Amino acid sequence: MTRVWLIARDEWRLMRRNAVAALAIAMLLALSIVATLTALTQRQASDALRARYQAQADRAFDAQPARHPHRMVHYGHFVFRPLPALAGFDSGVDAFTGSTIFLEGHRQNSANFGDVRQSSLLVRFGQLTPAFVLHMLAPLVLIFVGFGMIARERERGTLKQLQAYGIAPSAVVGGKTLALAGVALLLDLPVLAALGWMVAAGGAPLSDATAIALGHGAYLAIWVALITAVSALASQARGALLALIGLWAITVVLMPRIASDVALAMRPSANRIETDVAIQRDLRRIGDSHDPADPHFAAFKAATLARYGVSRVEDLPFNYRGLLALEGERLTAGLFDAYAHRQFAAQRAQSGVVALMGIASPTIAARALSMALAGTDLESHRRFLIQAERYRYTIVQQLNRLQALSVSYADDGARNSDPEAARRVRIDPRNWQAVPDFRYRGTSSAEKAAAALPAASVLAGWALLAMLLLRLATRRVAGTVR
Repeated sequence: MTRVWLIARDEWRLMRRNAVAALAIAMLLALSIVATLTALTQRQASDALRARYQAQADRAFDAQPARHPHRMVHYGHFVFRPLPALAGFDSGVDAFTGSTIFLEGHRQNSANFGDVRQSSLLVRFGQLTPAFVLHMLAPLVLIFVGFGMIARERERGTLKQLQAYGIAPSAVVGGKTLALAGVALLLDLPVLAALGWMVAAGGAPLSDATAIALGHGAYLAIWVALITAVSALASQARGALLALIGLWAITVVLMPRIASDVALAMRPSANRIETDVAIQRDLRRIGDSHDPADPHFAAFKAATLARYGVSRVEDLPFNYRGLLALEGERLTAGLFDAYAHRQFAAQRAQSGVVALMGIASPTIAARALSMALAGTDLESHRRFLIQAERYRYTIVQQLNRLQALSVSYADDGARNSDPEAARRVRIDPRNWQAVPDFRYRGTSSAEKAAAALPAASVLAGWALLAMLLLRLATRRVAGTVR
């Protein structure tokens, strides 16, 4: 172990003398610090902005004057998804999916105002976050620092000299690996500090931050082992550099970019226009509550009259128009949910294809693990959509029940021709002031861990492969010095 440490110290001394390596490390450290500070500041500002807008929307909804309940159904309400505490580490899909939904009757709207739609196209190439620096740039710096650690020793013929001093090949490989691991730890320090700040000041769960730190530590360790192994296997340092740059370009740049295209090709899904056309077609098929001759609602009317033993809707103990609104919203919401579940299933299938491609790219697995533990993955966005839709349905049906129970059928029918009837159908605004505010329930630590497990398994597989390759490289060094 002492010899391994001595070799690592000697390698660190050479790295300090290497101006290119020192400059690359210093630049990445500076970029990591900038990315960390920028991401934390943006996360705090964005979350405060969303909270302020949500409070404004809640006040505007509560401040509406006496109205007909169905007017409030169409007035609608905005809800915002609050950012999780670890979004400052990895913003995930939030920039692309949007964080705001307008809730209204008879419709299920999608989220809006994603950063990509509001910013330049450069955002599409990746936001400057600590996760982006670790995933994309840290492996490249490690490659430039470590590609020649053992290959240069072979070129110079110093491997045999080391054996002559009684240093085993395993000690040489172990020392070089330890030296590069020290550089990886140095590059990881700003990120670890950021995670600590998110726990201490941002309220992030310690277990989630620890899991992210361990996962990205494993990711960098995989690259350390791969770089050391390739340097040991290569005959020349130039060959090692070319091989490692090619590996980085394929696994870090190319594979994540084409993974989504492959997933779309293998698991196609309907686009927004196709979905809207299909929904409108199905809405006409299930019935129109405004058409007295519609088969479904004609049967619904007959069943309602029979249930209450009357022959006219005017004789019902409630406003039949409100009951129609309740039934119509139930049918349309069920249709919207069916299409949403179908879309979610397609997206899960596409995510499965991308996760499968993580077998060929540790970066894909590291990204998936990072987003899952940060609570910024696609499943977390779906959770927001589902909770927002449940809230929308609850509000709309509560207002429809107010129409059925607080507005008479006669006044409801005469409100456009009789000023007195129009006044009487405007109910007390305390009815919508009593509507509870939207409260988003984020993903629990256990749910995050379960979502991150497949990506963690892929990283474990890559770690095993890197260790096997490092063992093979050690044998190669041993064969060289004999």
